[in-house]
Amino acid sequence: MRRPAAVLILVVSSLIAVPAIAGPYEDATKAYGRGDYKTAIRLIKPLAEQGNAKSQYNLGLMYALGQGVPQDYAEAMKWYRKAADQGHLPAQYNLGFMYANGQGVPRDHAEAVKWYGKAADQGYASAQYNLGRMYASGQGVPQDHAKAVKWYRKAADQGDASARFNLGLMYSNGQGVPQDYAEAVMWYRKAADQGDASAQYNLGLMYALGQGVPQDHAEAANWYRKAADQGDASAQFNLGLMYGKGQGVPQDYVLSHMWFSLAASRFPASERERRDMAISNRDTAASKMTPAQVAEARKLAQEWKPKKER
Repeated sequence: MRRPAAVLILVVSSLIAVPAIAGPYEDATKAYGRGDYKTAIRLIKPLAEQGNAKSQYNLGLMYALGQGVPQDYAEAMKWYRKAADQGHLPAQYNLGFMYANGQGVPRDHAEAVKWYGKAADQGYASAQYNLGRMYASGQGVPQDHAKAVKWYRKAADQGDASARFNLGLMYSNGQGVPQDYAEAVMWYRKAADQGDASAQYNLGLMYALGQGVPQDHAEAANWYRKAADQGDASAQFNLGLMYGKGQGVPQDYVLSHMWFSLAASRFPASERERRDMAISNRDTAASKMTPAQVAEARKLAQEWKPKKER
């Protein structure tokens, strides 16, 4: 699931033109912008108590994040609910998130679905995406891949990268829709172009296997590299294989060793078998290298840093 919307509506561009509160609200915005959270809380709380939905939402968010006040999920829930009951979309979304994750309330997937649904029905993309996830996993509702696809598509059509990736998965696996690799590639590409590492990896895999596109190892390596540069362990592993074989890229044992080392360091404990495979492949590459090349590969791995795409 996604994290709750972390961007406060306490920004000048999103202020509601309500003359009675414009002054205090603007002052709260400025205080928040300069990191003076205590002043922002002091100014926003009376507005929230007067029933202003945006102020209620922002107050809830500051309690959730512990900004200007001790972190208090129960208090955050209280203010989100007040704003959500007035139809405030981000508040409805965050209320759903809190129920889904048991923050400030006992975990309740059915209640999460209820609040995601309210925001989703009004076109809130993040809520549409999460509602799709709930239907796909059968949390709070009977599992229904067709409904998951419906909500993923609504969010994807608004440009949501995660929804586009998941829609690609649904087409690739034939869940809720007829299996269609070409359609999967289209959605993976949309998400990949937005910098989604999982989509970049899957797009690379489609090119490597020739599913939905002509087989093209160079293009596979190109997309694996984009995901690997962001720290995707599976992409790093596959890139190590391609450099070791000279498939789609010039054969280069130094780079093969580097990518296998990085993959081994990033696979979680739950994927021990894949981590062990990365180590084994790295050692195989090392057996074909000079000591100087091994030292170079280790140096490259130590100096590597993930690059987050914008």
